[in-house]
Amino acid sequence: MRRVAITGIGAVTPVGNDAPSTWRALLEGRSGVDHIKAFDASEFPVQIAGEVKDFDASSVVTAKKARAIDRAVLFSIGAAKEALADAGVNGYKPERVGVVVGSCIGGFNQLMEQADILRDRGPDRVSPSFLANILVDSPSGHLAIELDARGPNYAVVSACATGSHSVGEGAQLIMRGDADLVLAGGTEGCIHPLILAGFCSMRGLAVGNGDPKAALRPFEADRSGFVLAEGAAVLALEDLEAAKARGARIYAEVLGHGASNDAYHMAAPEPEAVGVSHMMEQALERANVEPERVGYINAHGTGTPLGDPAETKAIKRVFGDHAYDLAVSSTKSMTGHMFGAAGAVEAMVCALAIHEGRIPPTINYDTPDPDCDLDYVPNEARDAEIDVALSNAMGLGGHNACVLLGRVE
Repeated sequence: MRRVAITGIGAVTPVGNDAPSTWRALLEGRSGVDHIKAFDASEFPVQIAGEVKDFDASSVVTAKKARAIDRAVLFSIGAAKEALADAGVNGYKPERVGVVVGSCIGGFNQLMEQADILRDRGPDRVSPSFLANILVDSPSGHLAIELDARGPNYAVVSACATGSHSVGEGAQLIMRGDADLVLAGGTEGCIHPLILAGFCSMRGLAVGNGDPKAALRPFEADRSGFVLAEGAAVLALEDLEAAKARGARIYAEVLGHGASNDAYHMAAPEPEAVGVSHMMEQALERANVEPERVGYINAHGTGTPLGDPAETKAIKRVFGDHAYDLAVSSTKSMTGHMFGAAGAVEAMVCALAIHEGRIPPTINYDTPDPDCDLDYVPNEARDAEIDVALSNAMGLGGHNACVLLGRVE
């Protein structure tokens, strides 16, 4: 099977509207969490989120198209065009260019907007483009049109594990020879009153209206939940030998990925984290990588009371004594939880950590939790030479996925 190189990256996140600014913010420990600006959240018990700021949709599509498509789709187009430009690719046949970009919730804002129009103005005023733009695979379809990508094209849907599954499945297309270039990632744009109300009812969100930037505290004793966020990331994947032949900059190699399900509960993590352990073991076995080679894990690390100890337990089960030599950080402490985009953003972070020898921190880490006793890179970035990095993701429905990345000499 062919080896897979990451040659281009693109991102739109709460801490930056492109990959370089996102990476700088993460290394500097800057949070993108703030009071919600998209709507009046004053009546909600939680009034904070990680919103994308000052995103110029007209910079990625025409003004007319920007009005017609959902926010999540716009983010994905921006990230994909950046990744493609960053990779500097040309000459690939359109039939050999694939797209695997998923979302957790899809075009939710358009769905609610058109529901309001139906209620207030009647069925004849519903947009004819409504259905085509709320589908979870709308981003991958729009990307095919924007980029003339005529190869394999689909969306992975696995809640908050979507981005990781997308990168893993996109890499498989290259490995099997089904495509020569794949744009893989995830996107989300669902900061909406109904979504916020649902998570408030579930009591899963962090309490922090008074100090939004300090609200999300992964692995810390005083953590109280996650923060709703939005954004996108897309990685350009190529055959490693072809990338070398054209002199491409290679951020990292996709060594493998793992996938599992807890088969336990739709919302709560399985306490023993057996499924999470299995996905990491699967990734290591598929790639024939010894656990001791892994130097960094970008954790799922959402800051929930049950999820963080479960992930810690899984890491210790898989890596044994080496777990205490690993650097483990949660960049969600700065971005918030971008759901379907999270795994793709965090795979990008792992690629950059390998390429640049820098590990972003877990911010807001003040009081250690005895049940979370690993090295979480507290509060400040760290220099480190990383051979192999792992990005973990877990989602509602018990979905688990991880991506294993390695250095290319």
